Amino acid sequence: MTQPAPEPMLAGGPESPPYPAAEPGLSPWWLRILLVVLIITSAVLVWISVRTYTDAPPIPTQVVDTAGQVIATRDDIQEGQNVFQKYELMNNGTIWGHGAMLGPDYSAAALHQEVLALDDAIAQRDAHAPYSQLDAQQKAAISGTVRYLLKQNNFNPATGKLTLTEGEAAAWRAAPGQWRAYFTNPAGNGGLHKDFITNPDELRKLAAFFNWTAWASAAHRPGKAYSYTNNFPYDPEAGNEPVKGAVIWTALSLITLLGGIAAAVYTRDRYPSAAWVSGISRQLTNQLVPGRFTPAQKALGKFCLVVGVLFFGQTLLGGAVAHYRAEPSNFYGLHLETIFPSNLLRAWHLECAIFWIATAYVAATLFMGITLRRRHEGPGGLADSALLKWLVNILFVAFAIVIFGSIFGTWAGMTGALGQWWDFLGGTGWEYLEPGKIWHVLFLVGMLVWFALLFWIVQPVMARDLNARPLIIAMLLATLAIPLFYAPVLLIGMKTNFSVVELWRFWLIHLWVEGYLEFFATTLVAVLFWMLGIARRNVALKVILFDGILYFLGGVLGTCHHWYFTGQSQALMAIGAVMSAMEVVPLTLLAAEAWDFVNCTRLDQHDGQVTHKWVFYFLMACGFWNFVGAGICGFLINTPIVSYFEVGTMLTPNHGHAAMMGTFGMLSLAMVVLVLQQISTPARWAHLQKFLKVAFWGTNIGLALMVALSLFPGGLCQVWDVMVHGYWHARSTLYTRSSLAVTLEWLRMLGDVVFIAFGSLPICAFVVMSWLGLWGRDSTGDTPHHALSTDA
Repeated sequence: MTQPAPEPMLAGGPESPPYPAAEPGLSPWWLRILLVVLIITSAVLVWISVRTYTDAPPIPTQVVDTAGQVIATRDDIQEGQNVFQKYELMNNGTIWGHGAMLGPDYSAAALHQEVLALDDAIAQRDAHAPYSQLDAQQKAAISGTVRYLLKQNNFNPATGKLTLTEGEAAAWRAAPGQWRAYFTNPAGNGGLHKDFITNPDELRKLAAFFNWTAWASAAHRPGKAYSYTNNFPYDPEAGNEPVKGAVIWTALSLITLLGGIAAAVYTRDRYPSAAWVSGISRQLTNQLVPGRFTPAQKALGKFCLVVGVLFFGQTLLGGAVAHYRAEPSNFYGLHLETIFPSNLLRAWHLECAIFWIATAYVAATLFMGITLRRRHEGPGGLADSALLKWLVNILFVAFAIVIFGSIFGTWAGMTGALGQWWDFLGGTGWEYLEPGKIWHVLFLVGMLVWFALLFWIVQPVMARDLNARPLIIAMLLATLAIPLFYAPVLLIGMKTNFSVVELWRFWLIHLWVEGYLEFFATTLVAVLFWMLGIARRNVALKVILFDGILYFLGGVLGTCHHWYFTGQSQALMAIGAVMSAMEVVPLTLLAAEAWDFVNCTRLDQHDGQVTHKWVFYFLMACGFWNFVGAGICGFLINTPIVSYFEVGTMLTPNHGHAAMMGTFGMLSLAMVVLVLQQISTPARWAHLQKFLKVAFWGTNIGLALMVALSLFPGGLCQVWDVMVHGYWHARSTLYTRSSLAVTLEWLRMLGDVVFIAFGSLPICAFVVMSWLGLWGRDSTGDTPHHALSTDA
């Protein structure tokens, strides 16, 4: 039944148009199943998180030799972790496989240094000769003794002391000098500047932290026949080989994958309208007519400008970081590392990625919300008001302060310019969480303000339009989830155990991105199709609920696959392997319909012309890369037995680039194109489209070349080296500076050049020219007499 027209929202304003009749409600079981899945998986994840605090490898109060002499203390280890953070070393190398691939895995390198020290100590003791001079039988006997000694857990929980053997103590004492040598030469440390760390006290504490991670990698967990890290990293000479569970849980994950796909296909066949675009047709009035916009929507052009500039800057930074892998100490004849060391550029590269994608989502949701509000109240209401425009401008200023403040702070903190304030105003030093605490807090506040502003805009529509209400509620909940699940970053303290750091870090990296951000993306596209008049409300709702069930079923507990080797119990391997396989299920279904995004263009035409052609093309790319990057490349590295040998090799950024840029990046570009098309004139848009054509093919072809020519084959070769020589070897210059590895890095240049020159650069030109074209423009909406202010 059609509702009566509501009362005017503003005194003296026009009455709102009558609303369409509300469609019959969906079966309540859609929502019930979604809630049950979310509650159960979240409860298990919370239980896992609580267990992490007790399962994490203990940090001894004192590390002593057999004579009782103190080698390191708990403060040394914890402050060494702070040195690791302060100098952004997680953007150079890795700990337990997590971090950057420019330098070594510090834990694997420290463990192997202990192996070599024990080899020589025992050889001198038993054979009175260097280990290298012994015959094969003598070496085999000593190697067996070394493996036995490293597996002994000599930590006393009652006293808090860790007692080292003679050889282990020698390795701990020699470690500061070895790391001092590593930080000396840019050619051997992945592009850090010369004498990167020279302070003896910092080196001693940093070495203590690295050696503690090595001890936890080898020593048996109490009562178990494997280490705290499930025997990671792979180093047969240290006795580290795959645990038996890695094989059995990998096999079971394949069963889960096949069963999940079969169940999802059956459900999709039973409910065909639960597909993204199945059975859609032009049913409703298009609410997104290009050229109709309000002052506040015009102000959103600045957000798109920031997106384009950050995107272009991020790709330049990524190209420079990739070059560091090919030539660590020579950037086309320049010693770039003296000013911009590789770890700083990589930190900026990751920060820019998060910021430009988040900014695009903010612009898109606010634009949609304002469109809904204006349709609800007619011209002359809040949507057209100067107040809303200034609120959007204030939010923009807040985002700009956070973005550029955090980028500057990361540099200032690493260089020591901020002194003791480096972690608060500078950078935390954790990969993907680089900004300092103040920037995290302000970013979180900014996202909450974004949600509050969106809620304020759409609340009257939600209250009166029963047909639109469920979709608006879904969009609001998806929006609120983004700041809520960003908040765990604040739970990481200065002396938090590294295992606990990894717990909360992946609450953000995985749960935020592959759970709630996926749900947000689905909701955004479903609401977009509804607003374009292509999908009926119930079709859009089924899309959101069905995909939400699948995302949360695998995505929430799938977080565990990041914790196989970070000091967690082996139970996480079982949960992570089985549940992360389910992450591929919705991506498989999405890939099957990716082309339908382009087919939708026949429903989005005006006067024979496709209206939102490039929006749909970027959405098609999003669906394709979601399957390739998150599905194929992600599943390849998620199974426990593969992850054991792979984590921290080039197969990780192979998945990361294809999934992050291919999925969330392409969706963000689609949203930017949508917003800028809406606030452009048809004549100007015809001129701007040529940039989008080049950018669409440039980004997709460039990304494909990166993956096919360098990242994927480079990852396979590096994993092979891990299996032949050990993880420490594949992450050292013995492999990374080999002719094979360097050649594969140079091949990366072709993809980078195409992506930058024909992808990000045209996008940047597109947003700049679109923004410049807004100056002096008037609204072409329902009130021709209403002029926009000339400030953009």
